[in-house]
Amino acid sequence: MKILAVDTSSKICTVSILEDNNVILEKHTDDEKTHSQNLMPLIDEVFKETNLSLDDIDLLACSQGPGSFTGIRIGLATIKAFADSKNIPTVGVTSLESLAYNIQSTGLIVSLIDAKNENVYYSMFCNNGTEYSQIGDYKADSIHKILDELLIYDDKLLFVGDASKIYHDEIQKYITNCEFANDDQNVQTSISVGKSAYAKYQKGQYGDSNSLLPIYLKKSQAERALDGEK
Repeated sequence: MKILAVDTSSKICTVSILEDNNVILEKHTDDEKTHSQNLMPLIDEVFKETNLSLDDIDLLACSQGPGSFTGIRIGLATIKAFADSKNIPTVGVTSLESLAYNIQSTGLIVSLIDAKNENVYYSMFCNNGTEYSQIGDYKADSIHKILDELLIYDDKLLFVGDASKIYHDEIQKYITNCEFANDDQNVQTSISVGKSAYAKYQKGQYGDSNSLLPIYLKKSQAERALDGEK
């Protein structure tokens, strides 16, 4: 199964083509251009360099967020258009879940994405060696409240995501049995979106373009400003 996966939910715009779980090609950029300028040229590049086209793609995968509101919309709109034009099934993957797929070791994985003003996007996953399963809900809350919730766990917690770097010292104060992902693993990538999407597809968790919905978890900056919030 050939999978086209995109992630535009962070500052990095990334596109991959996979054959099942095997990466054929990945392209990314974090230059000063917007994702709306970068995404289609990157998709064109991966198709040209692999001698493939949209007609060869069996599954479309996209990050649903949370993350950049504008970036999420760009990625979803592009994949939706592809799905509708070629009747290709789609799978949405949260950016928190794709971060968990960056970690190959088994155990509990805490995905944290910076949401500014000491707030984070959070979720926990367990990798049992054969599959990743989510524990609890996706949340947007202060880093302190999230760490308070994690105190109930005695097992080692492996933290991944940009917020795990930002709040590294704070996490170590709260969580005695913790470990941190390396810098490469903290980067959101379409490769992990594609791998997660393939796992979901095998479980029958896919649909048409209407099944792709954004996950924001909190109000946009404009909405917060309108409501007088930070």
